[in-house]
Amino acid sequence: MHLHGSVTLRRILFFLAVLLVSQPAWAANRVALIIGNSAYKNAAPLANPANDAAIVEETLKKAGFDVVQIRTDLQATEMRRALRDFADVARDSDVALVYYAGHGIELEGTNYLIPTDATLERDTDVYDEAFSLERVLLAIEPARQLRLVILDACRNNPFADKMKRTVGSRAVSRGLARIEPPTSNTLVAFAAKAGSTASDGGSKNSPYASALVKYIGSPGMDLRRVFGFVRDDVMKATGNKQEPYVYGTLGGDDVPLVPGPAKEAVAAAPQPAPPPLPATSVLSARAEIRHDYELALQIGNKDALNYFLAQYPDGYYANLAKLQLAKIDAEDKRVAAAEKARQAEQEQARLVSQGAQQTQLAKAASDLKAARDARIEAEKAKETAQQLAAQAEQRRQAAEIAVAARIGAPAASDSSQEAKPNPDAKVAALPAPQPSAPTPPPTPPSKAELAKSVQAELRRVGCFSGPADGDWDPASRRSLELFNKNAGTTLDAKAASTEALDAIKLKSARVCPLVCGSGQKRDGDQCVRITCAAGYFLNNDDECEKQKARQAPSARVERRSREREEAPARPSRPPKAEANSGGSGGGGGPGFMPFFLP
Repeated sequence: MHLHGSVTLRRILFFLAVLLVSQPAWAANRVALIIGNSAYKNAAPLANPANDAAIVEETLKKAGFDVVQIRTDLQATEMRRALRDFADVARDSDVALVYYAGHGIELEGTNYLIPTDATLERDTDVYDEAFSLERVLLAIEPARQLRLVILDACRNNPFADKMKRTVGSRAVSRGLARIEPPTSNTLVAFAAKAGSTASDGGSKNSPYASALVKYIGSPGMDLRRVFGFVRDDVMKATGNKQEPYVYGTLGGDDVPLVPGPAKEAVAAAPQPAPPPLPATSVLSARAEIRHDYELALQIGNKDALNYFLAQYPDGYYANLAKLQLAKIDAEDKRVAAAEKARQAEQEQARLVSQGAQQTQLAKAASDLKAARDARIEAEKAKETAQQLAAQAEQRRQAAEIAVAARIGAPAASDSSQEAKPNPDAKVAALPAPQPSAPTPPPTPPSKAELAKSVQAELRRVGCFSGPADGDWDPASRRSLELFNKNAGTTLDAKAASTEALDAIKLKSARVCPLVCGSGQKRDGDQCVRITCAAGYFLNNDDECEKQKARQAPSARVERRSREREEAPARPSRPPKAEANSGGSGGGGGPGFMPFFLP
């Protein structure tokens, strides 16, 4: 009984320590302002923003935020007061977050949030009646560690049809414009990337808000991974029509919005030394080690596995735990390398769009190649670590089954029944697990399905404009060749392949430049017809040019007309007599005067 009590006590302590490790540590001061504008007075009301604001509020409160302020259906004065008051709260914070759901508008490259009482009768009213994104960033600028703005505001502009244009060349575009945060450690997340619009969906909450609350409260998860998972869920929910996007950069360390397990708690957790066990209890002790290992494996994070290794630094299960740790490390490195490659792609695209110098473009291309190579190496290392961990687990399960069969597969250990010691046993004797039915290998997609998937991905990155119908026609081949040219790949364009599909899926943004025809201009990811204001016309350079007033006739033309009117009538000449072709003497020759007989 004493032995059983000691082992049980040690297991209880292990459970308590693992639970302590798995709880979020006391976090830095985190504050949030949540705004949901639904009841617009001069535009169609929105159904989801108020609901989206409510679930985000609930999520952040559960995540342990110190201050969570929620405001709904704000008019201009109320919105100004909310931002001003929150700026005072953010001044003493480490992390400041603003979530806004409602209407937004982009005017000449600047993004604005629209209060519920806005009228926006003309384009210049935006400056007076709406709030720029820079004003929101200014409110959270004092936060010491992290500043985050989340905009679920990329809907169609409801004021566009009735808004008067004071200047014909002033552009009011769909969606929101790309933003470059002015301060470090600042992120701005859009529900849909610049120039595109977001969907409200057909349920109580928008697809973006539903995905956001699913991941943003995950303890210890880096924000870049959070928004990566959100992007995947939204694209899946909208059939790849809506792609969320994040602007701004963070450093190399993980930046979780909700702190993960505290390492200090692991160090402070009690680590009682196991009591000496008699030889007859060797198998029971190994059973306990196995149980603790499986508990740490089920929790599946570094802290739980490290605590297990602190308890059991040597032995068979310690080696298994080290392999699991190596697998987690490899995945973290792969995510970091993928993020670095994504940032390098964005930087190259930015330099190309700005017409940078060749030296800058060459450096960006070199950085992108290095980042891609590092990502490929990290993916290979992750696959290797996963294979090693999986093979070790398979060998462990096979060894347990063999040992259980050798000693008769006894039932679960009990204090009154102990297994007979077996010096050759390397693992604890436990009931053999029921072998699961072999999983059939996945059916490979047909050629048409594969071609359809490649066409859909090519459309997403802007290299294909035709229908994703699964017909790999010449237009599809030219699209893949265009992708090769702009992405620096050498994929075989003769047929759709899984290699091409995987390579295109790695691209998170447009790859092929948008080329618009004559009379059209870029509007986000689309070409739209250029329209000129009254009094302007579209010239051959696709620019709106002011029409010139019709000029009066020249003085010379007027003078000629006047002379024709004033000139006296001239006598008309008599018609020339026709020469007589008859008679003799060579009539009709020079000097011959014809005469007629009476």
